[in-house]
Amino acid sequence: MSSILLAGGAGYIGSHTAVELLLRDKDVIIVDNFSNSNPNVIERIERLASKRVKFYELDTRTSEFEIVFKENEIDVVVDFAAYKAVGDSVKEPLSYYENNLCSLINTLKLMKKYNVNKFVFSSSATVYGDVKVDMLPAREDYPRCATNPYGNTKLIGEEIISDIGNADDNFNSIVLRYFNPIGAHQSGLLGEQTNGVPANIMPYLTKVAIGELPFLNIFGDDYDTEDGTGIRDYIHVVDLAIGHVKAIERLLKVNNGVEFFNLGTGKGYSVMELVRAFSRASQMEIPYKIVERRDGDVAMSYADPSKAKEVLNWEASLGIDEMCRDSWNWQSKNPNGYDD
Repeated sequence: MSSILLAGGAGYIGSHTAVELLLRDKDVIIVDNFSNSNPNVIERIERLASKRVKFYELDTRTSEFEIVFKENEIDVVVDFAAYKAVGDSVKEPLSYYENNLCSLINTLKLMKKYNVNKFVFSSSATVYGDVKVDMLPAREDYPRCATNPYGNTKLIGEEIISDIGNADDNFNSIVLRYFNPIGAHQSGLLGEQTNGVPANIMPYLTKVAIGELPFLNIFGDDYDTEDGTGIRDYIHVVDLAIGHVKAIERLLKVNNGVEFFNLGTGKGYSVMELVRAFSRASQMEIPYKIVERRDGDVAMSYADPSKAKEVLNWEASLGIDEMCRDSWNWQSKNPNGYDD
């Protein structure tokens, strides 16, 4: 049985990936310090999978992380241990560089020490920066130019991984460039919980819907798009989790150095289209307010996911209505998140 280490595995994407791996009889080890997650996640993962998870409450940046490698035979490491909000990264760049890069470097050093040579890296569409409209959809071979500190941490992370791959023929990594994950597990047991005012649109929408926040802030309606609001490639978190499963399966079968894949639907939706879809799912009107553009945001971003379909045999299967349905199901069943 393959043993998969999920660093930051109690978070939003990590928890959904853990469930999908456990359902496929993979042995899962989760490491998390709960800085961006909740201890109750572990029990819910186990309930959904009907299996136990080996768990360590540790910070992946510290020397204590080594105990996980000492005590386990690890086949693949998946790195989810990163801060992820674009706006926060603009306000607090140092914390983003410190957390995201120190965690990555420490993980890679321990992998080398313990001869673990298969790695999945959570990257982001933000590495493409502000791609010109006539160049969309973004392909994996496009130039990279991040427009915010969060995107820079992912771009630098990709460079570190590429350099290791060039230096070590035994090192194999799949870099997954996420577009915009939203949605939740269909059961309503797992979803995206945020601390304080959400930085991402879907948890903000859901908190407005339950009355916790008065209205949705829409950052700019003067972009060069059909309705003036930004366009993004939203992807259901369960589809994204299955993309990780496919990446791990490939790493366990072939040694192919460092590979890069977009994980997106290939379709862009504007912020206003997302709001309307969520209104349909929740059967309520969502009050909103147009405010100034947010630093670091781009007008339009959507993926060319054809490489993932061809090589990983993966493609997104859930659309915007399912994403909104499952997000609302999660929030309505868990108004206080995992503290309910």
